[in-house]
Amino acid sequence: MVDGRKVADTDSEMRESRGGTESRDTQMPVILSFVVDWPNIVTLLGLCGGVLAIFFALEQNYPAAIIAMLWAVLFDWYDGVVARALPKRSESHKSVGAHMDSLVDLVTSGVGPAILLLSISDFSAWAYPGALAIIMAGVLRLSYFDVFGVDSKGTYAGITIDNSPIVVSAVFFLESFINHNAFVAILYVAILVMAFLHVAPIRVRKVGRIFYYIFTAYVVMATGGYAYILAAQ
Repeated sequence: MVDGRKVADTDSEMRESRGGTESRDTQMPVILSFVVDWPNIVTLLGLCGGVLAIFFALEQNYPAAIIAMLWAVLFDWYDGVVARALPKRSESHKSVGAHMDSLVDLVTSGVGPAILLLSISDFSAWAYPGALAIIMAGVLRLSYFDVFGVDSKGTYAGITIDNSPIVVSAVFFLESFINHNAFVAILYVAILVMAFLHVAPIRVRKVGRIFYYIFTAYVVMATGGYAYILAAQ
């Protein structure tokens, strides 16, 4: 017979190892209090964009899905900028914000491209492995980063998961110019390659500030391009 106290102790240790320690403080913060925080608001705006992208993908409105996905990633890039501009944030807000960021990344940059692949292939069973690969790679990469982060040289393992929506958005420009089956095959290969690069044993240096300007310009231009495609349909 299993000792109930041992099971409870084991569960508590597991929660602590995941960072979810059991606090003995009776004055626990209210969950919604973490929404009243500018960096977290930006993160949640990214989540709104990610979920909207999934909705449009399911509706097979791909230009709208790409636009929503790109803006979701842009919000994800800038929540850190906002956070660094507020050095007096509490440690609890910083910690919760970091966990929120990873969860939102998984939705936007993992589930989003997976749903796009499934939808563009009319939910064919053969697309399932590719969809699963990008989500699993996202889970592994984000979990690894949450534990090991950036090393002393300013590098991290694998390509960040938010690169997948950027690549997918670029590939989708081909949809109007090539055969549908060929396009789906190219998209499938691109997603598999990105899934591998997310967990590849390579070290990547953090991007500099100039890349924020480049990516912002790309999102604005891509939004204009996909808005034109959307209007022409």
